[in-house]
Amino acid sequence: MAPLHKPKVKFVISVDTEEEWDWSGPFPQKDFSVDNVQQIPAFQNFCQGLGIKPSYFVDYAVANDPNSVDLLNSAVAGGKGEIAAHLHPWCNPPYYAQTTEFESHVINLPIGQVEAKLKQLTDKLKTVFNTHPRAFRTGRWGISGDVLKLLVKFGYDIDSSVYPYYRHKFFTCQGAPIYPYFPDFDNVVNTGEQRDILQIPVSVGFNHANFALSNKIHNWIETPALQWLRPVGVAWHSRLLRKHYLCPELSTAKDMICLVKSMLKRNEKVFHMYLHSSSLLTSSTGFMRDGEGAHTIVERIQPVFEYLQQNADVECMTISQVADWFKQEQA
Repeated sequence: MAPLHKPKVKFVISVDTEEEWDWSGPFPQKDFSVDNVQQIPAFQNFCQGLGIKPSYFVDYAVANDPNSVDLLNSAVAGGKGEIAAHLHPWCNPPYYAQTTEFESHVINLPIGQVEAKLKQLTDKLKTVFNTHPRAFRTGRWGISGDVLKLLVKFGYDIDSSVYPYYRHKFFTCQGAPIYPYFPDFDNVVNTGEQRDILQIPVSVGFNHANFALSNKIHNWIETPALQWLRPVGVAWHSRLLRKHYLCPELSTAKDMICLVKSMLKRNEKVFHMYLHSSSLLTSSTGFMRDGEGAHTIVERIQPVFEYLQQNADVECMTISQVADWFKQEQA
């Protein structure tokens, strides 16, 4: 039964719009394939049918392909969506050397290289889409204060590179809020005093509303000393503790609805779903199983969105519209 007084929430979908390749192999350095962008018109039509306004985080390989640009310009025409920036070091000029795992993360590059690549990406997006993107996301997640300062220099006022409850050998997003916040340049997972750039993380959480405690337990059972007991798997299958992602590549509709329930209990106001455009192409990435593609994505999104509509007063926004709303609320 739907609640009598529905909470007001914002819903946004961000799409990392990029080349496709075998994620288990080396990073592509040339001859980038962007066939997946052919799936964008159908995906956009699906979103429009639900009233959703996708935010397409476009990387250089896609922006450099005229046919892809035409498709995306049509998709976002008339305010139906938004173009944002996505930086993949391996396909974004200028090129410096073969990209390894280390160099694939923007935060590991010398800041001078990041600036040069960001300039070329921003200039390309401004030229082909006739708009200055406001929002940015690094490839492979992770952000630093120095990169945030560069974004401000180049006219961006939104970043979405924080992946809550995630840690990597090169960076951590542990401790970051799951809602929009102004990051501290000295420690980007903390709220700071600056107001030049807003962080809008994607939605990640647990099957219990106390995310902080759930994350503490999840981190503990992930420790190497306990792995012989397979505690994460036991916790998942017993439903004692599950980490969920508002991502139709990683999660079933049922699991995403579980996350939505937890977020509603927490009175969260921003529900930020995310995916890669390459997953719209059948069997093209490491996230989707063989035979899965655009049909799987939309079949998972629809029931989640409908559940949210049944239990909340939902306003669909682009990522810039979310930022503008949040700033007005903070004023």
